[in-house]
Parts: sequence; C-alpha cells; structure tokens
Amino acid sequence: MPKPLHRLAYRLAHAARRVWWRVARPRVSGCRVLAFDGEGRVLLVRHSYGTGNWMAPGGGLRRGEDPLRAGPRELREETGCALEGVWQVALVEEPLKGATNVVHVLAGRAVGAPVPDGCEIVEAAFFAPEALPLPMSGLLRRDMPGWLRAAKAGHRASVPPPPPPPQNSPEPTA
Repeated sequence: MPKPLHRLAYRLAHAARRVWWRVARPRVSGCRVLAFDGEGRVLLVRHSYGTGNWMAPGGGLRRGEDPLRAGPRELREETGCALEGVWQVALVEEPLKGATNVVHVLAGRAVGAPVPDGCEIVEAAFFAPEALPLPMSGLLRRDMPGWLRAAKAGHRASVPPPPPPPQNSPEPTA
C-alpha cells in the first residue's frame, strides 16, 4: 500500500477507535518505552495520526502479552531499533479519550539508529532529558521527567500502581 494511503488508513482507524473508547469506556493495557542511546538521550516519536505531539514509542499489549516483550516489539515496529536490558520503571493509569489506559513504562538501551516507517511514525529522534521537544501532551510533560530520573537511577518511579481490575467471580475458598 502506498505510504500516503497507509497514513490515511491510520488516521481513519484512530478516529474510529476514539469513538469506540468514548462509547464503550474500556480498560486497555499498553506500554511506553524509554529507549536511551549511549549518550543518555531518550528516543521520542511523532505519529502520522492523532495530535502530532512527541511521545515515547509504544502501543497496546496483545491479549496475554508480557509488557517486557511488548515494549521491544513496539520499539522495533515503530523505529527499527532493538531494545536491550528492558525493565519496568512505572505502572500508571491514564485517561484516554474515554478509556482507561494502564501503561507499563519500560526502559532500556536502544540498539541501532531510529528510522521512522513513514506510515505510522513520521519522525523519530533522540533528545536530552533536559531538552524535551514541544509539542508534548501535558500529562506526558508532567510525568516524563520522573520516569527519566527513575530510569537513569535504575529503579521504579514513585508512582502508585493502578488498582486491580474488579473481580467478576468470587475468590475460591480453601
């Protein structure tokens, strides 16, 4: 499919997904990857759909997928980079156009030069943590510095985990 047509398909699918989120108000799970280069800069991307804001690479988890496997998969799909030494920095809950997005924030070392696919991702670049680009969502601009500090320090960010999902069946008794 030609790239301009592919980008149009992403924009249409994203618009449909936003309507679904507003109506169904689902709880979705995803990952966000803080991929660092050898100079300590973090890799950010801009999508061909949505707001055009800079954001960390990532995406939705497949049913039953381990976030520590999803992060490297998403990074490779979006930028062509591999991710080494991946670990979870934070687990956060974010509002997402009516849905609740449970996000596993992961960190690791990017291997390779980022190459946007020109379809989903139109721009990818490394940025120094003290020089993050604009535009970036207010939520991400607020949380990113803490995640970056935690990733550099090698520990989890001090963000409380989201509450567990409601149980549909009673607990078994012993």
